[in-house]
Amino acid sequence: MAFGLGCGLYFGLPREPQAWIAWALLPAVAGLLVAARASPWRGPAMAAALVACALGGFAVAKLRTQAVKAPLAQVSARPHAVEAWVVDIASPGQGGQRLLLAPIHVSGWAAGETPIRARMTLRPGTPLPAPGQAIRAFAILNPPPPPASPGAYDFARDAYFQSVGAVGLALGEPRPLEPQARPPWRLALAMRINAVRWALTQRIVDALGPETGGLAAAMTTGHEAFIPREQVDNLRAAGLAHIISISGLHMAIVGGFAFAAARLAIAAWPWLALRIHGKKAAALVGLAAVGGYLVLSGAPPPAERAAITASVAFLAILADRQAISLHALALAAMAVMLLQPEAVTEPGFQMSFAATAALVALAEIWPRSVKEIDVPWPIRLVQGAASWTAASLAVSFVAGLATGPFAIQHFNRVSTWGLFANLAAAPISSFLMMPGLALGAALTPFGLGRAPLEVAGWAIGLINQVAAWAAAAPASQLVVPSAPDWALPASFLGLLFACLWRGPLRWAGVPLAMAVLWAPRPAPPDIWISADGAAVAVRDGHDAVLLRPDVKLFGAELWARRRGLAPLETEAERDRRFDCDQWSCRPGPDAPVRVAAAWNLKRPLRPGRLDALCAGADLVVLRNAFRPESCGAPTVLTGADFAAGGSAELYREGQGWRVVWAQDARGRRPWTWGYDPR
Repeated sequence: MAFGLGCGLYFGLPREPQAWIAWALLPAVAGLLVAARASPWRGPAMAAALVACALGGFAVAKLRTQAVKAPLAQVSARPHAVEAWVVDIASPGQGGQRLLLAPIHVSGWAAGETPIRARMTLRPGTPLPAPGQAIRAFAILNPPPPPASPGAYDFARDAYFQSVGAVGLALGEPRPLEPQARPPWRLALAMRINAVRWALTQRIVDALGPETGGLAAAMTTGHEAFIPREQVDNLRAAGLAHIISISGLHMAIVGGFAFAAARLAIAAWPWLALRIHGKKAAALVGLAAVGGYLVLSGAPPPAERAAITASVAFLAILADRQAISLHALALAAMAVMLLQPEAVTEPGFQMSFAATAALVALAEIWPRSVKEIDVPWPIRLVQGAASWTAASLAVSFVAGLATGPFAIQHFNRVSTWGLFANLAAAPISSFLMMPGLALGAALTPFGLGRAPLEVAGWAIGLINQVAAWAAAAPASQLVVPSAPDWALPASFLGLLFACLWRGPLRWAGVPLAMAVLWAPRPAPPDIWISADGAAVAVRDGHDAVLLRPDVKLFGAELWARRRGLAPLETEAERDRRFDCDQWSCRPGPDAPVRVAAAWNLKRPLRPGRLDALCAGADLVVLRNAFRPESCGAPTVLTGADFAAGGSAELYREGQGWRVVWAQDARGRRPWTWGYDPR
């Protein structure tokens, strides 16, 4: 906990500390640990150890940031000729299919300014090149996008630690390229593995069809390119979206299935069972299965963390230790933070370890029933069914409570029927879907994977039906606005106190664990503006009116959910309140606030339109970087303001406006726009 708090302290700083601070902290950490070990007094020794771990977390996070530092693209509106290797097929975004590229050359950029990795969105209908191909394309490249609104999750930080220094949009179809040199061996190996994964993905989709094959491929190889959008929405509404991302559940099922199958096979062969330690041999098989699945999935950060956790459990078996315990969980968390200290900022890490800690604590207090020596099988069957049902309800309920604060704060969604949907989907996923996918993936190269894949496809169909029923149920999703920033750390500490403390005092942590629920919500802002000034949303009661419903929709929806608003995404709703044309909007008689906006960059507005915008509004938003002298509106924000401040939230105060900028919350860090390494 102390190590993680040290990592969190580093990422919460408004400015980047100097590298010498991290190097200076390392001797201090070593000295404190030695002192804690040698101290005869328990209290001071514990305090010294905790301080050492906190300082160590801070130092490791800083050194990790230095180690992955790579060039970032500069803001630009002109296209570049991009020559690059296709490293992998990335998960689709709001704009369509995406490629992960290793740039070879970008026109206008020196070699030292070229990012190590770039993510490029393709136009709809563009054929996807396979990993390992070299392509040439014209694209507009920019830095990874900043937060959609002030205080929202910073995806650019994730991109920084994945060495993705540019994102862009291809202006045409990529063309094959004959490169002059071979790629480095590590890049070539990664592309070769990804090509095998992509080929397996296509085989699975061809065998099962896009309706079920897309989800099957996503859970096998990590490629989400073929999942229908409707399925994703249903799974999210039903609280089953965690199935899509390869994480702890998948690693546990694959590793556990391999472990159980190997142990059963060893026990079924008496000659072998008498000569080797069956449980340890099965643990080695499970360890190999986890490693193979990690490679097959493309090793995304969530899968890496899940593989580390599963590996610690199997290593505990090899070391004659308890596999499932808070000690093993602590070792896994420590290993993850040593390798990826940035994980402490990611919802996946927070939710998975919070849920696991809660489940391990539940296992410690779960009553152990007395096993009778001789009971008729009908009674044993009823008892087993009752015990399994009670355990399943308790597990789903406790895991839902443990992850609830993070789901509310990060995603602002509560799946009303998620408990029942997970209860129905868990046995299907554990006993049919994942084993079928594992066997199908292993046997497909030999032409024998059709039957297990069909079993997995049938199971996926059942899960999709469960998701569709839960999504169509009344009040399937509740939108809850985000709590203040202090509430989530408070909930996390309260949850860990309840899990780690022994005895009745542990329940004192429950009120603190629910801080995200009871913390008062701040008043929602009146206006939201995207980071480039291209989209504006206005609050009207509990609704958010989008002035451009077809632009920056992801950011607008994210902001609306964080503030507990319902986005109105139709032009009819907008036109009831604003007078809009293709390039601008001005307030009408029923507008909740008198705001006007123009998002033309190069084309001039029609004659007199700008004067009309400025004359009839208290606030004018201009995407262009210059302010016309003729605009007499009291407050004018231009593209220069957004380039410096990012996205913005505006609050009406008297006759003026209070502006909250996203860049102020991000600070000056290596992953933020305009970072100066000096």
